[in-house]
Amino acid sequence: MARIVMKFGGTSVADIARIRNAARFVRREAEAGHSVIVVVSAMAGETNRLVALCDEAGRPAPALDARGVEYDAVVSSGEQVTSGLLALVMQNQGFRARSWQGWQIPLETDLAHGKARIADIKAEALTEAIDAGEIAVVAGFQGIAPDGRVATLGRGGSDTTAVALAAAVGAERCDIYTDVDGVYTTDPRIHKLARRIDKISFEEMLEMASVGAKVLQTRSVELAMAYKVRVRVLSSFDAPDAPGPGTLICDEEEIVEKKIVSGITPSHDEAKISLLAVQDEPGRAARIFTLLADANINVDMIVQSPSRAPGRANISFTIPEADLDRAVTLLNDAKESLGFSMLQSDRNVVKVSVIGVGMKSHAGVAATMFKTLAERGINIQNISTSEIKISVLIDAQYTELAVRALHQAYGLDRISGAA
Repeated sequence: MARIVMKFGGTSVADIARIRNAARFVRREAEAGHSVIVVVSAMAGETNRLVALCDEAGRPAPALDARGVEYDAVVSSGEQVTSGLLALVMQNQGFRARSWQGWQIPLETDLAHGKARIADIKAEALTEAIDAGEIAVVAGFQGIAPDGRVATLGRGGSDTTAVALAAAVGAERCDIYTDVDGVYTTDPRIHKLARRIDKISFEEMLEMASVGAKVLQTRSVELAMAYKVRVRVLSSFDAPDAPGPGTLICDEEEIVEKKIVSGITPSHDEAKISLLAVQDEPGRAARIFTLLADANINVDMIVQSPSRAPGRANISFTIPEADLDRAVTLLNDAKESLGFSMLQSDRNVVKVSVIGVGMKSHAGVAATMFKTLAERGINIQNISTSEIKISVLIDAQYTELAVRALHQAYGLDRISGAA
């Protein structure tokens, strides 16, 4: 039978009762004859608790712990606990089950502790174990770095662990169990007419994840697309013996009817910076954005416009809201060398994106977006585009109005390919 990877997020393993419930889903696949790998997150709230303990203990001077190895040793323990508990539950149900930590596979990473990237997975022993009938319960979010220490993959890294293992063992699919029953056309908390999508392409899901959708970590979608790993998003709150269909994330070729727009995604984690009266000469923008890049601050939605002052321009751009204070300090400290007159910042902004592979072959998507927002009196501050995405920056107070209006304008309220 097939090899299957199943991943359970923190809310799906929040306590022993939820872990036992997750075990019922695993049992269903095992009894169907599949070779099963289960990847688990820490129990809900546990990683935050461990991070808080690290903060309370006090981070050491950089010279003593330059790569955050002790931080990783602490925060990775949450997944180790969950993997052991689920293995125990499965054993008590009569199944051969064993917990695996990242170093035991081994899942090898680079040296970027706290935000490590997977370098290689030597999955021979793991594959041999599951093909012999063992259920492998793997601690997500972690691997082993070249220094021999545990390295974590960043928040949400268990999704990446699951997809990477699915690619490494040639799994038929990777099932991600969470607290929602699939990917929706927009956030159901914002718009009650949001609909679950049956199938969505890797490209669309990657755009959704990159602009704020919280269903999957961006890097996990990148891996799925690169290695053609079919991913299903399912709810662990459905009945284990009759789970819902969820949403299948797959190659575009598997989707017969490609909608012009598949989803509307708001991102609340944005902030806007405007640099006024910047000297308008070659290399000036390069200095500004190199300063931010060197500080590992991602920049998006850049707009340059003429200034009232001769020979000057205004430059505005968005960054993650969490980086705003640091970015403002860096830019103000370099104000003279960067050559701008004033800095303005704004946290009360939201990026709203329309996403769909159908944009490649249909005109008028941008016009519909701009017209719909204008009719509601919503001013667009910045714009950015890709082949299958248009994003606009608007005042945060208009988020719900914009999402609902766009959802209706693109026909998503009555979408036929959604449940």
